[in-house]
Amino acid sequence: MATKKYTVTLPEELAEEIRGEVGPGAFSAYVTRAIERQRERDLLGELVAHLEGEHGAVTEAELADAEVERRESERWFAERADEGEAPASPGNPSAAA
Repeated sequence: MATKKYTVTLPEELAEEIRGEVGPGAFSAYVTRAIERQRERDLLGELVAHLEGEHGAVTEAELADAEVERRESERWFAERADEGEAPASPGNPSAAA
């Protein structure tokens, strides 16, 4: 990937704290990763706004149902890891290798 040098203004304390943690040679890479993560969040926010515009906002009941499913999946994968299995998917446990 081609790079180009830019001048940005950062709070001095924050920049020095990060530079101290990652070292001067990794500072640009750290800032690049932070910008990439923020860009992903921005794009996801745009997607959510678009989907809510088409389908309406997610209800509390839908969020609760999704949380139950997330916890069940997490538990399923944890059980497989404890048993030393390579999980295939929570919906198809017989497909585990």
